[in-house]
Amino acid sequence: MATKTAAVDAKGYRKFGFRDVLAYGLGDFGCNMSFALKGTLTIFWTQYMGIDSILMASLLLLVQVWDAINDPVIGAMVDADKRQYKRNKFLAYIWAGSVGLMVAGALCFVPWTGAPYVVKCILFVAGYILWDAFYTVANVPYGSMLSLITADPVERAKLSTGRSVGSTVGSISASVILPMLIYDASNNLLGERIFIIALVMGILGFIAFQFMIRNTVVRVDTQVTLKEDAPKFNPLKATGHFLRNRAAVGATLAPVGLFIGMYGAQTALQIMFQSYFKNARISGIIGMLSYVGLFLFIPFVGKIVSKIGKKEAITIGACVSVLAYILMFILPITPDGKGLALFVVCQLLNAIGGGIGQCVSWSLMADAMDYEEWKFGTRNEGTTYALHSFFRKLAQGIGPSLGLMAATWLGYNAALGANQTIEVATNMRYLTAGAYLLSAVLQLIAYGVIYNLDKKTLAQMEKDLGKRRDDAKADLSKIIGGED
Repeated sequence: MATKTAAVDAKGYRKFGFRDVLAYGLGDFGCNMSFALKGTLTIFWTQYMGIDSILMASLLLLVQVWDAINDPVIGAMVDADKRQYKRNKFLAYIWAGSVGLMVAGALCFVPWTGAPYVVKCILFVAGYILWDAFYTVANVPYGSMLSLITADPVERAKLSTGRSVGSTVGSISASVILPMLIYDASNNLLGERIFIIALVMGILGFIAFQFMIRNTVVRVDTQVTLKEDAPKFNPLKATGHFLRNRAAVGATLAPVGLFIGMYGAQTALQIMFQSYFKNARISGIIGMLSYVGLFLFIPFVGKIVSKIGKKEAITIGACVSVLAYILMFILPITPDGKGLALFVVCQLLNAIGGGIGQCVSWSLMADAMDYEEWKFGTRNEGTTYALHSFFRKLAQGIGPSLGLMAATWLGYNAALGANQTIEVATNMRYLTAGAYLLSAVLQLIAYGVIYNLDKKTLAQMEKDLGKRRDDAKADLSKIIGGED
């Protein structure tokens, strides 16, 4: 009996531990079995399928706007859903989305090179929209789950770290293994392989989601009062709360800046390795450097959050990233081994700066959801996370579209594949550094200026919400016991 008692907390739930972190991390691994392939879309449809670069940039922006609009709609639908599910409504939606993602990712890479030009465009748009629908159904509830698994800030930081690790392992499949499989010895794309790879990754993602669903415990009871006159869910009001929620806005602007820069640099980076360093296959190995900081800080994230605070630590890291990309822009990164070494050094410095952010960034949104309850007395996990995702998705569309247009303006010709001129390749080297620097500056502004939950404020919020929830449960007990 003593063992059983030790295994549960005061509320009767299984005690928070490694199993929770592993399960939550595998959820993002499942998401990234699809999402990690997204970075290959531009090269696949321009170099392999032959769609014009400017038209492709327009199509990317079109589907990404739909992608962004889609998220708040799904989030509001989840928040408004009052049906009783066997385990949890968020987990039910995640299960439904995971089934579709088994095949939807592959539909973005149908290798029909002989199709009429218009049909190719339709294939891209239709495949992306279908993939995005299933991805949103799984990802929006998944992101909302973090705030419900635990209310403890340090435990939330551990969940955020677990999510980042899951995301990292999933991303490695594209950033490291994929380049080795899809480029030939001349650095040109073997596009027909991507469809099969996407199917395999979809099945792996489904398995990861099932583990997450079966091993997730919801410990935070956010519906502690039962009032007949309680206001109905209002998505417009929830949106207004989000825009007034400074913590949510800051935690959202940071990934917006990250994605605008990261995806803006993506096409230029791939061309740089194809035509400047002339070794596309090693691009994935070098891409692994971005994860060094994550694994460096994992053992210390709890202590750092407890001693320094999330906002404080992540702001210091953002300053280091800005420095790294200033150096990447001004250092003599030449198309040889010395230049590649300098490029690696800059990426390592940025990885160290961004490492703590990779560990705790997801927990910032969980704290922002609490901030909404603290300030406005309401909780709208689905809508809050969906709006967060909405702006992320806009950035994911704007970034690659602007990056592809900038690369084209600087001379990139998709028809040449890896055979770009040295002038164009050099332009890609500077476009990559410039996009990364813009990304780092936007993140510094978001974390250092806008996000307002420093260590002291976060502790006060946690204390006030705990008392508020305890008082609400006590009142509910009186009503149920007939003492009202």
